[in-house]
Amino acid sequence: MQQLQIKELPIRSYAYIGDAVYEVFVREKTIQLTSKPAELHKITSSVVKAEFHAGLIEKIQDFMNDEEKEIVRRARNLSVTTARRTNQTLHRLSTAFEALVGYLHLHDKNRLKALFDFIEPLIDEKLNF
Repeated sequence: MQQLQIKELPIRSYAYIGDAVYEVFVREKTIQLTSKPAELHKITSSVVKAEFHAGLIEKIQDFMNDEEKEIVRRARNLSVTTARRTNQTLHRLSTAFEALVGYLHLHDKNRLKALFDFIEPLIDEKLNF
């Protein structure tokens, strides 16, 4: 199997890794709130769901540079398979957010830190941190 260079990765791959990176970021915050597994899951899932991601995408528009906006645009335009009850627009925006996180994780960790610093107050507010 031929290895792809990081710059050649499909946009879905950025979303795949971005989902994991963002989840770890959130979990590092939520373990400070409780040690009960059920509560950890409930708290964490409140900020790792499509609706919250979609809100973050709207709030970081002015933060993003042109390259990042292009990653978000490309990810937002991917075809998605969603459950009947899932809002396709929310799912696309969530994928776009995850792709941005994944892209920054692989290409510019300083910029990823800046993004996380920018959205951290929004997460803290949602978590009542």
